[in-house]
Amino acid sequence: MTSSTIIAIHSYRGGTGKSNVTANLAVELAKSGFRVGVVDTDLPSPGIHILFGCEQPEKTLNGILYGDYGVRVAILNVTPIEIEGPGSIHFLAGSPKPADIARIVREGYSLDRLIEIYRDFCGHQSLDFLLIDTHPGINEPTLMSVTVADLLLMLLRPDKQDYQGTAVTVDVARKLGVPSLRFLVNKAITSLDWVSLAATIEHTYGDQCLAVLPQSDEMMSYGGSGLFCLQQPTHPLAMALREVAQALAGLRSNA
Repeated sequence: MTSSTIIAIHSYRGGTGKSNVTANLAVELAKSGFRVGVVDTDLPSPGIHILFGCEQPEKTLNGILYGDYGVRVAILNVTPIEIEGPGSIHFLAGSPKPADIARIVREGYSLDRLIEIYRDFCGHQSLDFLLIDTHPGINEPTLMSVTVADLLLMLLRPDKQDYQGTAVTVDVARKLGVPSLRFLVNKAITSLDWVSLAATIEHTYGDQCLAVLPQSDEMMSYGGSGLFCLQQPTHPLAMALREVAQALAGLRSNA
């Protein structure tokens, strides 16, 4: 669709930490000098705007979808001041207003228009990466996002419900012809054998597990506010996310 690398970040169930992972990967990619776009398509339950410090975004993806205004005016530059150099983060938020959420649930929206928004966003900002924070589960907007993504990054917790739901999602994604799949295990407790866990994921789903991310009480202590990779850059979780971002950057350079 564009020269941007589009990554759909998805989980079968909610509560996997998908928005936190998406936001922090955006930070790490921007720190490496990339122009990164993030779009929150979890419109029934948007939340990533809080991590970027946008408590009440004035113009949102919702308004673009319903034709109230264009893409350009809704793009927020959320690049943290800690990021120096050419890297930057640009953001299309979902609306947290109850009336807007109710309208999305009640009326839905044009999936073709959503794809046009991805294209316009990438073009307007000359993005290197577009990260799509999806709505959990298997639904039409997510499937549409998967069809245009260069990479589907599946996030799962180490429990049987996530394993089964992820298997269904992966099967559907492959039937849709997604070019590339990768996996991230999140919220793993220290008593697990992480090497064995990663090997099991790769054997089960047939693609690379980029990392096993630790359960972090420190991240939870922030109450979903702020960007953990900037708050605690030497924490094992932050360092693991940095390695994942480097792996994603490598996929782009090898394309």
